[in-house]
Amino acid sequence: MTGWDAHRADARALLDGIEGHLLVAATREEARRAAVRFSASLDGLDPHQRREVEERYESEYLALTRASWRSTAARAGRMYEEYEKRYQALRRRLLAGCLLGWCATLGCVGVLVLGRA
Repeated sequence: MTGWDAHRADARALLDGIEGHLLVAATREEARRAAVRFSASLDGLDPHQRREVEERYESEYLALTRASWRSTAARAGRMYEEYEKRYQALRRRLLAGCLLGWCATLGCVGVLVLGRA
């Protein structure tokens, strides 16, 4: 890996980290807003009970989101592996076809050259 490649990899890792942090922060804010909306629909709660309901709702929301992200990441990993296998098989078939074509071309050229001699 060259120096530039290492810098690009470091920059990509930094950007991925920032993106992940921003995604988590946005999801936390979304969970908080959803919790407030949910608790607003519950009549008769005192402020302490309302805050407890909001905290539980927010916690459950984040747990479900985390599980969804993990499931999505696992599926993406499986799909990547599947497509990588297909790509490698296609690449081997293409290479074999090219080699066969070159051999056939060389054979025809050989026959033509020997036929003229």
